[in-house]
Amino acid sequence: MSVAPIPLATVPRTFGEYLKSFGPGLVVVLTWLGAGDIVDMAIAGGSYGYSLMWVLVLAVVMRFLFVSRIAWYQLCNERQEGVLDGLVRLHPLYGPGLFLGALLVGHIDGAYMSVGCAEVWRNVTGVGQTWQWAIVINGAVLFLVLRPTYRSMETFFKILLGLLSVSFVGTAIWVGVNPQGIFLGLVRFELPGQHGHFNPLLVAVAMIGAVGGSFMNLVYPYFIEAKGWRGPQYRRVQTYDFLLGVVVMVVLNLSIWTLGAELLYPDKHITTLADLPNLLSVVLGNGGRLLFYLGIFAALFMSCTGHASGLGRIGSHAWMRCRKQEPLASQDFAQHPAYRWIAIWCAVSPLVWTLPGMPDFVTLTLVANSGKVVMLPALAGGIWWITSSRKFIGEKHRNRWWDHVVMVVLFALAIYGTIKATESVVDWAVSR
Repeated sequence: MSVAPIPLATVPRTFGEYLKSFGPGLVVVLTWLGAGDIVDMAIAGGSYGYSLMWVLVLAVVMRFLFVSRIAWYQLCNERQEGVLDGLVRLHPLYGPGLFLGALLVGHIDGAYMSVGCAEVWRNVTGVGQTWQWAIVINGAVLFLVLRPTYRSMETFFKILLGLLSVSFVGTAIWVGVNPQGIFLGLVRFELPGQHGHFNPLLVAVAMIGAVGGSFMNLVYPYFIEAKGWRGPQYRRVQTYDFLLGVVVMVVLNLSIWTLGAELLYPDKHITTLADLPNLLSVVLGNGGRLLFYLGIFAALFMSCTGHASGLGRIGSHAWMRCRKQEPLASQDFAQHPAYRWIAIWCAVSPLVWTLPGMPDFVTLTLVANSGKVVMLPALAGGIWWITSSRKFIGEKHRNRWWDHVVMVVLFALAIYGTIKATESVVDWAVSR
């Protein structure tokens, strides 16, 4: 089945037009900013103060450079094809691999995000069970993603971003910020000894998995296309758009880290979703607790929605390639029948993890984000190849020598992260 093309957007010329055009970067960053960031930043701050902040810098730089190369290919390749099409031309196994990856990531990520969203409202209201709230919330996610209008989703995300900013940044300022601690944590490259329930290596690798990213990096090209950006003429607005999104991500992450460092470090630890909000209630009163809970829910709900929408697009695109169809990047994959079934899978299958007796929210988040890093080498290597070869991207826009340096570093980090993630998850499993 063919799907309809997406019309091109107007190329911005003035400062005001640029501001109005921004959106895909915020949508994808708020999709990434979910359970992983909240838990990993709070645990890192609570267990190690500010001493691991350099890992956040590494993860953010890694993601910005890697995703920028993905966007470069999406906009500048001479065939006007999507990134997934380039990867499939590189090797046909990328098609079924990315299709299965969309299903797997949709289930794994959906597990801890569904549990987190449900626990928020159970803790706030004191009514019902986790699985009951999860059914209601995931039903709302389905309502949004099965009506795939990108403009409405972008507007919805911008509104919730306001709530996130008030919640996370506001509570961090309210509690108090240590500028010297933040500065030293960013410039001191050290890995402290274990303090708390989670070893620093697991926390660091999980943070790279949540912020540095893996499979979900491939969602950004679909949001770019849904915006109507197609061709090299949109490269500048795309760069500014993504840079704005990354700045937002850093500010929100540092806010959560600050709360962990100021409220938990050195003698308190986070083991459940309620730990940090409950401490906020001691310091700021019940109003501070409720405000932070609203921020947690906004982050998780946007992440659930963005995952279902983005993975539905990736999965339907990969499905078409598995069936030997030749889609163009301009096609709206949210209109394909496979999109609906993948979105339903992302919202419904994780509900099994909300039943009594399943692992808790914090444990699910740490282990899942560490495990996702193992997908990064194949993606990093593939992106490096297709952005370097004139056969794929063309002579004019292929990687220069400095781009190769960046991609070598990213590929090396991907392999190292995979090894360390595997070791950390095995160590965690043995310790259990």
